Amino acid sequence: MSRESHLRSFAVEPFLDHLRFERGLSEQTLVAYQHDVVRLASFARQAGRAAPAEITTADLRGFVLELKDLGLAASSIGRNVSAIRTYFGFLIAENVIVADPSERIEPPKGWRTLPDVLSVAEIDVLLAAPDLSEPLSWRDRAMLEFAYASGVRVSELTGLEIRHLVLDEGYATVHGKGAKERLVPIGRRAVGALSLYLRETRPRLERGGGEGRVFLNARGRPLTRMGVWKILRKHVESTGIEKPVSPHTLRHSFATHLLEGGADLVAVQEMLGHADIATTQIYTHVDRRYLTEVHRSFHPRA
Repeated sequence: MSRESHLRSFAVEPFLDHLRFERGLSEQTLVAYQHDVVRLASFARQAGRAAPAEITTADLRGFVLELKDLGLAASSIGRNVSAIRTYFGFLIAENVIVADPSERIEPPKGWRTLPDVLSVAEIDVLLAAPDLSEPLSWRDRAMLEFAYASGVRVSELTGLEIRHLVLDEGYATVHGKGAKERLVPIGRRAVGALSLYLRETRPRLERGGGEGRVFLNARGRPLTRMGVWKILRKHVESTGIEKPVSPHTLRHSFATHLLEGGADLVAVQEMLGHADIATTQIYTHVDRRYLTEVHRSFHPRA
């Protein structure tokens, strides 16, 4: 299906006509709505959704997380969420869909409270999930090990190039927001999984279109953010973990487990690539919650 046909299936023009003629919105506002809905339709196309009725709440949560990973301000993401809700409200009114998947999207103001993190035991189960008899299992294991070992953003993971790895010294050079560069240690298990993947699996995938990236898809092209999300979701489902898990969950778990183990807040800030330590301090709230739970569970007079 062409891009134009895909947009027609998402009723973008009828939606804009509704906003223009029935709600009387300004052209500037219409341009913003159009941009937001077209971006959603493109995301849906990458996810294999051919029509708005196929979009799930989980898809929309993944879309909002992708906007966050792109570095959009909370106000911009809030506008996107508002546009999505208005769009699905229109589709409901027009009987294009029968259920609204946008009802339970979390607004940006809720992001100061972290989503669930995985326990160390859950991480162990997830990282062991790839079936090593499958052709791409070592790619998946290397990706999961690296993501948890480094705490990188998903955009940093997909942008990682082979030349950025220094495996004999156990670190990688990561290029983050604002083209800022930082070094992240990755640990022996991630080093081992990456080494095997780069030696055995990646050469079979590379067909000249890998652009030097570490993680490639089955067609030999660099993995996209959506590709990472799908791989992660596949392995989460295979483990039976019931918490909502996204690539950001591995980043949150990385930071939380370091702080629970006694890591220095400034060191964690450096590894995460946070410009403001106040952002990193969010994780201390999770740590305090963990300590409270331990106290409640084991103190005789709790």
